[in-house]
Amino acid sequence: MDKCIRIGIKGKKSYTTAFLYGTPWSQARGLMFSGKKNLIFAFKREALVSLHMFFVFFPIDVLFLDSAKRVVEKARLLPFTIYIPRHPCRYILELSFPGFAGHARIGDKISF
Repeated sequence: MDKCIRIGIKGKKSYTTAFLYGTPWSQARGLMFSGKKNLIFAFKREALVSLHMFFVFFPIDVLFLDSAKRVVEKARLLPFTIYIPRHPCRYILELSFPGFAGHARIGDKISF
């Protein structure tokens, strides 16, 4: 069972909620064939993790976080595209609703 948790940006009054996806199956499925929701993918170690937007019918903002939960990369992904990040990450935030990602900057620490 995936759980919904509150996430925020340290030092800023910007919060949202997201479902924590930690299993390989839930991470592989992601937002495919689903409605809009925010997701957090948690991996065992930092790695380069590419994303695809096949069968995701809306754009999303993505924040890539290192082991310290600092933003190392940001991206806006459109439906039916592929994204290969430049930096390894331990957590990925897929944000379907506008707003939260716009407040995050490279180097910001995310709490959850």
